[in-house]
Amino acid sequence: MAAAAEGPPEAVEDPAIETAEEAKEPAEADINELCKDMFSKMATYLTGELTATSEDYKLLENMNKLTSLKYLEMKDIAINISRNLKDLNQKYADLQPYLEQIDLIEEQVAALEQAAYKLDAYSKKLEAKYKKLEKR
Repeated sequence: MAAAAEGPPEAVEDPAIETAEEAKEPAEADINELCKDMFSKMATYLTGELTATSEDYKLLENMNKLTSLKYLEMKDIAINISRNLKDLNQKYADLQPYLEQIDLIEEQVAALEQAAYKLDAYSKKLEAKYKKLEKR
């Protein structure tokens, strides 16, 4: 190995290494055929890439159309909900006087109930006094 390192690299004769003089250029016909093959394969590759990109855009377009339809459906649902909410609010407003009357009646019933309890307690006291006087 020391002998190979001492001399210039061109001086080493290895049968596996070709020198510039020994390298042969391919024939003109081979170069043309290789170029045609390369361009054909490159065209096939680029066609595939463009087709894939085109398909991606078609998929995005279909997804956008479906999304648009879903949003239209959601808009219709929201409009219906809004309309129903307005109807409910109007019905509640129409019922409000009756609800206030019910609250008033409830208060009056509670007051009447208290009066009935007081009357009951008073009548029991009277009965007790009457029984006491009757025993005398």
